[in-house]
Amino acid sequence: MASLPTPDSTASFWHSEPSKFLLGHRTTSDLPTEADIIIVGSGITGASAARFLAEDVRAKGLSIMMLDAREACWCATGRNGGHCQPLLFDSSPDVAAFELRNYNTVKSYIEEHDVPCEWRSLTGCRTFWTEPLAKAAAEDVRDLKRNAPELGKEVTVIDDEAQLRKHRVNGAPAATLTACAGSLWPYKLIAFILEKLIKEGRVNLQTKTSVTKIEPYVGNNANVVATGRTRQILHTPRGSIRARHVILATNAYTSHLLPEFADLIVPERGVMTALIPPVESPRLDNSYGFVGALGGNPIHDDYLVQRPFSAVPNPAGHLMFGGGYAGKTLNMVGETDDSILDEGSTTYLRKALLKLLILGGETGRLKELEATHQWSGIWGTSKDHHPWVGAVPDRPGVWLAGGYSGHGMPNGTLCGKAVVEMVLGQEDGVAVDDVENKLVVEGNLPTAYAITKERMEHCKVIDSVRVQDQKGIVGIRSLDALMQAQRDSKL
Repeated sequence: MASLPTPDSTASFWHSEPSKFLLGHRTTSDLPTEADIIIVGSGITGASAARFLAEDVRAKGLSIMMLDAREACWCATGRNGGHCQPLLFDSSPDVAAFELRNYNTVKSYIEEHDVPCEWRSLTGCRTFWTEPLAKAAAEDVRDLKRNAPELGKEVTVIDDEAQLRKHRVNGAPAATLTACAGSLWPYKLIAFILEKLIKEGRVNLQTKTSVTKIEPYVGNNANVVATGRTRQILHTPRGSIRARHVILATNAYTSHLLPEFADLIVPERGVMTALIPPVESPRLDNSYGFVGALGGNPIHDDYLVQRPFSAVPNPAGHLMFGGGYAGKTLNMVGETDDSILDEGSTTYLRKALLKLLILGGETGRLKELEATHQWSGIWGTSKDHHPWVGAVPDRPGVWLAGGYSGHGMPNGTLCGKAVVEMVLGQEDGVAVDDVENKLVVEGNLPTAYAITKERMEHCKVIDSVRVQDQKGIVGIRSLDALMQAQRDSKL
């Protein structure tokens, strides 16, 4: 079972310019004793859920509260790699289309509101460092082009050395180019959304208010029980709060509040760095993923975006490079403490780019790049490699969106919206299953993401996240394929 977020954490670069408005923010000095809807977690999913509630006329008059154990956006979204890229050929076409829709939703919001978060639309270059991995990626792209031609148009495979060097790839046998990718300062996006909602009076944010337990509410007033307005009670060190709906945007920490998810969403600790590029090194035109690089486990990519050299605060062109699994010296599966830094991973990350990319500039004497920041972050890995979105079985009024397996930016926004649709549909008297089916039919939620008792039961026969990590299972497109892969591995 996961712990709560630790009180202390390593210093993320993304928190180097924090929102003064949000630091220590409590919209009301006293913790309210009740709310119609409580959102637990203030990252991409929680902020998106709050935003879509505020934008929906059906939520008019409903009180919305957001609780976070830390400062706002101080967990995964404030500690990630700065990417927003759909992985189009890794999943089934409906998942790929959903991620692309999510990417476009994030991009359009930033453009519409002119959010100062360093958004950059670019091509995502995903490199594959062994011949078997390169061959498998090429086959996956061919399948995508055959089964979903419109999505397939977004992806190109390159295996010509000259073309690879043009994209500054140094020695990989192949790469894929995905046209729809983005980089951004994720904390600044979330800070913008939350500040806007709070100043408009739509959300009561209570930071440094951890939820220690959720349980069904049993009132001592017969009228309260009869109306059903209060269904859950949340316990915090500052007092208890009654709520009709609880939306958990808790990702890696979900099982602290929902023990039944202990084996379904498993915390993992990753490492990020902000590196100073070589002198006179030109800015990279792409974002990058490195699969199986330098002998690494292909289930854990290394990943890279680059910040601007001008027109922004602190314009140093930082190489925002994360991963480092190949150099790790500490356990990462099942870990929730991001105050700890794996020095093996950070050493790897400081050195690896000089081998993986043609950075240019003055690299001749460099053995490693200088890091201005090195930090840890905790993501939640789903046992069947798909997020969990919807009503939590046998817990009336409790909803969940999480388990993104380190891939939350191109999922969290619309997963948050999907839960809002279910909550407000139920408020209007529509069955949750009917809302969910409509979301699936319209492409607003992949079938594989829906929370059902059947899915939870099926997951019992799948290898644990730790065992999958040890086996290096990668490229799984569906729960059925994962189960088949496990059966095959035992033959």
